[in-house]
Amino acid sequence: MRPTRATLALRLDGPARAWLDAALTEAAAPGDGAWELRFAAAGRVCGQDNADGVRVLLLDRSGAGVATLDRLYRQGSGAERRAVLLALPGRVPGPEAVPLVEDALRANDTRLVAAAVGPYAADHLHPHAWRHAVLKCLFAGVPVEQVAGLKRRAAGDRELARMLGDFAAERGAAGRPVPAGLHRVLALTGLES
Repeated sequence: MRPTRATLALRLDGPARAWLDAALTEAAAPGDGAWELRFAAAGRVCGQDNADGVRVLLLDRSGAGVATLDRLYRQGSGAERRAVLLALPGRVPGPEAVPLVEDALRANDTRLVAAAVGPYAADHLHPHAWRHAVLKCLFAGVPVEQVAGLKRRAAGDRELARMLGDFAAERGAAGRPVPAGLHRVLALTGLES
């Protein structure tokens, strides 16, 4: 669910609410993109627990397109990149932002990986890249419950089932535990042997 000004207001103190009002006004006004400085400062002013919601709200209010999202992602901190990824489903209707998701999936930051496997990836990642994203989650310890559209995309996916089997065999041969989520995903394929 996308954040609203009202839900954020309940969690912010007076100065942070005033800051958010000013930031949203700047984001909605055509201009020089001054709101982008507020995008970067959201965690410091509104708290880290509210930063994702504030940043997504700013992106929505500004009408940020792919070029702006790409620039903010590429120049941003991990937290700013995560907010861009979380905003993608409401900002980009087509596959134009898939390179951002693919970049995030190469990261070692599990919070970034978790944001990358959200609804946008479920709708736009090519099957091969999506399968590797699922394996990345298992390998990195990102709960598979974070993978949006998992049930729909895993159903009947023979290649995913094969990859999961290979991964489990490699882990077993190395004397390492198989992540519990692997069995859940394998069961969702309907091809568990």
